[in-house]
Amino acid sequence: MTTVPADSTTGALAPAYGDKVIAVETAGSEPIPEAERHGTPLQLLWTWASPNIEFATVFIGVIAVLFFGLSFWQATAAIVLGTALGALTQGVLSLDGPRFGVPQMVIGRLSFGHRGNILPAAANGLVAGVGWFAVNSVSAAFALNTLTGLRPLPSLLLVVAAEIVIGFIGHNFVHVFEKYAFPALALVFLLAGVWTFKDADLGSGGSGGGIGGFLLAFSAAWGYAAGWNPYATDYSRYLPRTANRVRTIVYPALGLFLSVSVVAVIGAASATIVSPKDATPTAAFTGHLPGWLGDLVLLAIILGAVSANALNVYSGAISIASFGLNLPAWLSRSVLVVVSGVAGTAAAWASLSDAGAAYEAFLLVIAYWVAPWLGVVLVERLLRSRTPDDTVAARLTDRTFTNWTGLAALLIGVAVSVPLFSNQEDYVGYVPKHWPSFGDITPVVGFVVSAALYAALRWRSPARRP
Repeated sequence: MTTVPADSTTGALAPAYGDKVIAVETAGSEPIPEAERHGTPLQLLWTWASPNIEFATVFIGVIAVLFFGLSFWQATAAIVLGTALGALTQGVLSLDGPRFGVPQMVIGRLSFGHRGNILPAAANGLVAGVGWFAVNSVSAAFALNTLTGLRPLPSLLLVVAAEIVIGFIGHNFVHVFEKYAFPALALVFLLAGVWTFKDADLGSGGSGGGIGGFLLAFSAAWGYAAGWNPYATDYSRYLPRTANRVRTIVYPALGLFLSVSVVAVIGAASATIVSPKDATPTAAFTGHLPGWLGDLVLLAIILGAVSANALNVYSGAISIASFGLNLPAWLSRSVLVVVSGVAGTAAAWASLSDAGAAYEAFLLVIAYWVAPWLGVVLVERLLRSRTPDDTVAARLTDRTFTNWTGLAALLIGVAVSVPLFSNQEDYVGYVPKHWPSFGDITPVVGFVVSAALYAALRWRSPARRP
């Protein structure tokens, strides 16, 4: 836990971590003391923009055209709509960081209770620290392989080493890294976008994806953007309580929306350009670019993946710390980053041979659990809008606080939506099996069912202490 020593001259509390950059963060999931609060909402702009200016975002647009059969303009509409909704909730959830000074998965205790929250926190730790870490590491490894000729496995190991180091150092270093990565990434991808649109066939009609393809692309884009929602206050919890509320909403939402929508639309345009049959995903994206720009894009893909995984491995570790268990002192947040990174590296290694199919399935599965989780969390946030902050803060640290209705609503939302509406290569639910035009509306159904059920249950049986 962060300690705050007294200043010998004034007797005021002096920060032990404060705004130091080259210092290993010692805080875990506990509330950040007032003396440690620093920064401004503006930093949330690049912190949420940089991690999305990368190849995983490009691939959202690629799969919308190549896998889901949409035209460029249909794909663009699905991407923009899905991203906008995910970015909006990112901004709203970020508000609780300055209010309570805790990570997003700790805020989840209000919706699921202290013990019930372990399940969604574990799911987020797995998705962030293993799933997303693997996805982004693979794209960076392919980029390094294409750029240097180094074999995929050693390329992967070099990339994950950098990602783990950034997450290990912690919060302040992550913010600064994203700040300086942002202009380089934005410039390179915008240049690549200019060349891509010059060669793209934007008028192509797609391969008949229809409304089903549109809903699949919408779910993928929404799942990608909203996939960051369970991390929201992880990066706003050090802000002072007095941080401007409007800016705390707008900056993360804007950073997330612009980066995801612009880069994914570039990806959709690139999918209309014919590429060599056996090209790796990264080589296919850069194949039409002039040599100098192609090399810069490959470097940017590596930098973007590192930017994204610095957040993923950091938040994965924070999610585990949010279990609220009495872990041994040596199993600190920084050590959990290493553990999470090693597990993510193993998953990345296993998916090197079929990265495209693995990523398509992963994007949709994220939305399957995030949508019901978000439905419960947003309803709880609305219902407690008039509850004093002191009362809410006490619930966050009260181990006896329970709210099993939230966990029930989450699980029922998943249990209803996935068997009926999922549309995966390995499993097709009842509705798309009989009416393929529905595509995959699992996230929409999961969100609505969990939100409505939780609102009804919570109204009749408020969260309470046993």
